[in-house]
Formats: sequence, C-alpha cells, structure tokens
Amino acid sequence: MYPESIHNLIESFKLLPGIGERTAERLAFCILEMDYDNVKFFSDNIKNIQKLIHKCQSCNNLTESEICNICSDSYRDKKILCVVEDVKSIYLFEKMGMFKGMYHVLDGLISPLDGINPEDIGLGKLFNRVKNEKYQEIIFAFKPSVEGETTALYIKKMLDDTKIKITRLASGVPMGADIEYIDSLTLERALNDRKEVE
Repeated sequence: MYPESIHNLIESFKLLPGIGERTAERLAFCILEMDYDNVKFFSDNIKNIQKLIHKCQSCNNLTESEICNICSDSYRDKKILCVVEDVKSIYLFEKMGMFKGMYHVLDGLISPLDGINPEDIGLGKLFNRVKNEKYQEIIFAFKPSVEGETTALYIKKMLDDTKIKITRLASGVPMGADIEYIDSLTLERALNDRKEVE
C-alpha cells in the first residue's frame, strides 16, 4: 500500500512499546511533514543514544561518561545506598528531589519461574561495592511483588554478616483507596508495617 521507505518507517515505529499500526502510520506521516533539519536532529539523537549511552561503572545508571553524574556528585550522602531494579526508578526518585544518597541498579529481579537467578541480575557488582564502601544503610526500592520480596530477602541474607542497616520502602494501602479493593498481599504488608499514630 505504501512506498517501501514509508512502510519500513511504520514498521520501525511499531517496534516501540504501545505503538500499534495506526499510531505508527500517524508518526510516519508526521516525520514526512517535518523539515529536513528536524528529521536530521531526530535521527541523529536515535543514533547517538546507542553510540554514547552506557552503564556507569560504579552504579549501572545510564551515562555518557565512565561515572554518572550522581556517583560523581560530591554533595551526595555516600553512607546511604538505594538499590533499585531498573534505571527508570532512579529518575522517579530524582524527580521528587527527596533522596540525596547513592544508587545501585540491578539487572532486574530474581524470578526462578522465569529462569532469572541471583547470578543473572548483577549482584556480584553490588556485593563488591558494599564491601569496598562504608555504607551505613541500604534501602531496597523494589516493586511490591513476589520477585521484589525474593530479591530483597536474598540480598539481606547475603549481607547478614555486615553491620549495615537494611531497610525497604514502606508499602501498603494507598491514600484515598477503598480498603475492600486492596489485594491481600498489599493488605498483609500494610498490617505488618503498621506505625504508631503520633
């Protein structure tokens, strides 16, 4: 139906998550209507992201340098380490601007059912870092799921011989939620993590 170059561009857009046939067509025609400079700017940025972006040697965050801007920031609190499952989690924390410690990004979460074992998520790098740095607290910031719980328990067990305080993000009933619609795992966690009313 379309000339080959348009068809190929549509197929390229469909590789992106959440982009179906109609959206891909709309995006392709949007590119056709752009002036040359904007198309070049767009295509150069796509090429550059593959060429320039890599993992930080220290924490696995995305960076264009050897060490990311968070790890090289002398004003960060080097005593607190927040362990996250993916890079996107770092940007969520940073947008809030409330956490001023360090991060470590895993390559996902332990999930034996999916064939993902502890050695598959880069825990060796985390343990080396903990051994070489003087952290006073490690925070687990994983999604509240069986995989998140499994990963947290495994790391905690491996760090049992250290004197580092191990914490995790509080989870439970969200503000404004109707309690009858809360799943049992969330409700159980909320009950176990209850706090005194002040």
